[in-house]
Amino acid sequence: MSSTIASRKRRNEQIAFWLFRLLSFGVVAILFYILYFLVSNGIKAISWEFITQMPEDGMTKGGIYPAIIGTLYLVAGSMIFAFPIGVASAIYINEYTKDGVLKKIIKQMTNNLAGIPSIIFGLFGMALFVNQLKFGDSILAGSLTLGLLALPVVIRTTEEALKAVPDTFRQASLGLGASKWQTTSKVVIPIAFPNIITGLILSIGRVSGETAPILFTVAAYFLPKLPQSIFDQVMALPYHLYVITTSGTNVAESRPMAYGTALVLIVIVLIANLLANALRKYFGKKVKMN
Repeated sequence: MSSTIASRKRRNEQIAFWLFRLLSFGVVAILFYILYFLVSNGIKAISWEFITQMPEDGMTKGGIYPAIIGTLYLVAGSMIFAFPIGVASAIYINEYTKDGVLKKIIKQMTNNLAGIPSIIFGLFGMALFVNQLKFGDSILAGSLTLGLLALPVVIRTTEEALKAVPDTFRQASLGLGASKWQTTSKVVIPIAFPNIITGLILSIGRVSGETAPILFTVAAYFLPKLPQSIFDQVMALPYHLYVITTSGTNVAESRPMAYGTALVLIVIVLIANLLANALRKYFGKKVKMN
């Protein structure tokens, strides 16, 4: 009887493992199909001129160089705003705030902020940064809006990274006479930093493809020039892609530039993620060496 039960448990376990494997392979297959679809349709439009030239004839000809530069400006600007504030907020929540009502409220508000649709961030950014603070449609307004969008992601990932640091490290540091801040800055943060970079990676992926927030705060329909300051408008790849895909009836025939733009956006996100992963591995090795 016991052998029958054990055999049944092993069989159920194997079925569960194979089901998980199939689901994992399915996710990978979908990802590769999307990449194949974009590459097969977009590679025809990719050329040196397409990447380095200004757009012409209302974006139906020429290149997407201003949109590439504008996207890089917006991603960099949003990370400059969101990453330090998000990391500092997570450090305060996890290391300095005691368990209680205040901590629960802060966490709940962070979760609520993460669930707000991106178009609401766009409307808020337009009301506050564009109109109230008189930044106008500009890189500054768009970066701050995207930074608010990425802030919950940075806070949550940083908080989880700090929780993963064993309390024995904190206790040992405090036991040797270090202050709370010395323990946090010299012990906890260096150990958690490789995982904190995960928040940076996820945030870059989140903001680089957003259209609604930049639609209200910075994006220009056709602007064949580069920005001169943070108060200038810019073209951006997500909005550029939105415009050229909705202006024609058959994207595959009349707007092949759309697939090329999508492919360039994917490549930019991929390169940014690879650089962030390399940074994560670098700091991870430093932690192990120390």
